[in-house]
Amino acid sequence: MTDQIVRHIEEQFNESARIKQDFGRDNAEKIYATAQLMIDSLKAGGKLMICGNGGSAADAQHFAAEMIGRLRYDRDPIGAIALTTDSSNLTAIGNDYSYDDVFWRQVQAIGSENDVLIGISTSGNSMNVIKAVQTAQRKKIKTIALLGRDGGKLVDIVDGALVVPAQTSMRIQEVHITVIHTWCELIEDALFPNERV
Repeated sequence: MTDQIVRHIEEQFNESARIKQDFGRDNAEKIYATAQLMIDSLKAGGKLMICGNGGSAADAQHFAAEMIGRLRYDRDPIGAIALTTDSSNLTAIGNDYSYDDVFWRQVQAIGSENDVLIGISTSGNSMNVIKAVQTAQRKKIKTIALLGRDGGKLVDIVDGALVVPAQTSMRIQEVHITVIHTWCELIEDALFPNERV
């Protein structure tokens, strides 16, 4: 392995750490405020619905798994569903209607007023996420978005937006998963204060 490769690897880790540190410093209040939206919803009997494409779909599933399973300690499951996981729904809607419709039709079918929809999009312009947000708003469902770059179209239409001002999807997604883990921690602590270890 050459010195150039070693330097490149170190630069990747340093850049990722710097972007995360800057984001955490600049957005701690927004991270807390968006977590509180979810906490209030869950306390009112609502659930979290999460959607995104590609790596963001994986993040949606990761978030739901941490809620239904656990992050740090044993506790009751927390209501969350990744709208990215039902292959029959996704392929039927995508085939019979349009891929742009795969999330909003699920929100229309299973969303309730006390729920929160979390849309994840590194560009902020994923049409299927935009349409899901618009459907949620019509149903009086709160909306949060994890975004990148300049926030795209989603930044102006959600109740709470967290925008990672990086230009590459990999760096944006590295911050997104850190936000998700922080949200999970805040939600667990708020809903199960006696279970902390």
